[in-house]
Amino acid sequence: MFESLSERLGGVFDRLTKQGALSEADVVTALREVRVALLEADVSLPVARDFIKRVTEKATGAAVTKSITPGQMVVKIVHDELIRVLAGDGPAEALKIDNPPATILMVGLQGSGKTTTTAKLAKRLKEKNGKKVLLASLDTNRPAAMEQLAILGTQIGVDTLPIVKGETAVQIARRAKTQASLGGYDVLFLDTAGRLHIDEVLMDEVQAVRDIAQPRETLLVVDGLTGQDAVNVATEFDGKVGITGVVLTRMDGDGRGGAALSMRAVTGKPIRFVGLGEKMDAIEPFDPERVAGRILGMGDIVALVEKAQETFEAEQAERMAKRFAKGLFNMNDLKMQLEQMLKMGGMQGLMGMMPGMGKMSAQAEAAGLNDKMLHHQIALINSMTKKERANPDLLQASRKKRIAAGAGLEVSDLNRLLKQHKQMAEMMKRMGKGGMMKQMIKQFLGKGGMPDPSKMSPEELAEMAKGMQGGLGGMGGGLPPGIGGLPRGITLPAGLSGLMKKK
Repeated sequence: MFESLSERLGGVFDRLTKQGALSEADVVTALREVRVALLEADVSLPVARDFIKRVTEKATGAAVTKSITPGQMVVKIVHDELIRVLAGDGPAEALKIDNPPATILMVGLQGSGKTTTTAKLAKRLKEKNGKKVLLASLDTNRPAAMEQLAILGTQIGVDTLPIVKGETAVQIARRAKTQASLGGYDVLFLDTAGRLHIDEVLMDEVQAVRDIAQPRETLLVVDGLTGQDAVNVATEFDGKVGITGVVLTRMDGDGRGGAALSMRAVTGKPIRFVGLGEKMDAIEPFDPERVAGRILGMGDIVALVEKAQETFEAEQAERMAKRFAKGLFNMNDLKMQLEQMLKMGGMQGLMGMMPGMGKMSAQAEAAGLNDKMLHHQIALINSMTKKERANPDLLQASRKKRIAAGAGLEVSDLNRLLKQHKQMAEMMKRMGKGGMMKQMIKQFLGKGGMPDPSKMSPEELAEMAKGMQGGLGGMGGGLPPGIGGLPRGITLPAGLSGLMKKK
């Protein structure tokens, strides 16, 4: 998400922060580049012009140019202004689902991912909010649209309205409202029909359904890859139907991301969620502060902690950490760490959430440091016997050939893995002797189990980030500062650091 924009802005701010003092001309030149970067990212011209005007007013004052760290001050001003553009005038409200059965009307054009997004939101409300949800498809035009929603409902364990052939969208909406009331459901999702383009027939149908359903929320699903046209679609739907929020899909793609920056400013409607993939849990609430941080390469510590909460089993993590504290680290432990990295979003996902690491993700990908390599390493460990995993020192040349052949890889790949394991094992011993591992257990797990990031101060989150960067679930260490282009003070998870060292 916003990869190209993040790279362009990162280059501009790197030059700014390296200069000891800044003149107003330096700031104006840098902001001119920022303006071009925004326009290339498909941000609408009026939004980009207003953004640069506001930043220029704040960044060319004496307080900035005479600051001890003028470059950092400019970055902070841009960061704050990005948050303002993304957040709008007021804070985003939670979905109005407090008056059961609360109806949520899903609207949008065909192909925007509306049906999949409906299922994703239903799964999220069921699992995170404990809501009883009913899904109903009103799409009588697209072949198998109703069956698609029924299949998705079965996959996520959510009820769907029985299909009755020959009913109109309005009749289905009326029946769904009755079923939701009688069945004691908390939330009713109505997935309306889409078209390839906005037309009167589409709008008339959506308006008729809206009048019957009286929705608490009307969410517009738009494809983030369509750029400025997504903003136009939102404006049209809001004018004809009235929307309460937007869901941007395919934000994990290589689109330029400008639609998200323009959406709130142009339509005045909040972006509620962003879709980040095809899986049913690949959807996130849209948080302006966190998105602004990602755009400027500052990472997203809260998201990193939340990912850990979702994927770590506290008891298992504590058991492993106690082993590491004693200096014990075998191939089974390494396999568990590699699998944990994949669960938390893979190598690119993790690097994108770590402060200062976003700029390195493209370099890592180009060097072949990606999820495919993690899968290869897991395959090598799976090809070993239990005895070999417990004690890799047993491996001789003939055994290495067998293991590599079993995984469909070369012996050189296995040797790199063994070298990585040895480095990590030595590091664990050092950390165990110094009591650092015990401190990490306490920091990461806390006395009462996994901490709640929403209740932590920025300072506590920063401390948590250090622990996680030093060791995700017991993974520790990292590259020495300055090696491989890594910013000073930033460390990698042990799995990543071992991989980077091999290059």
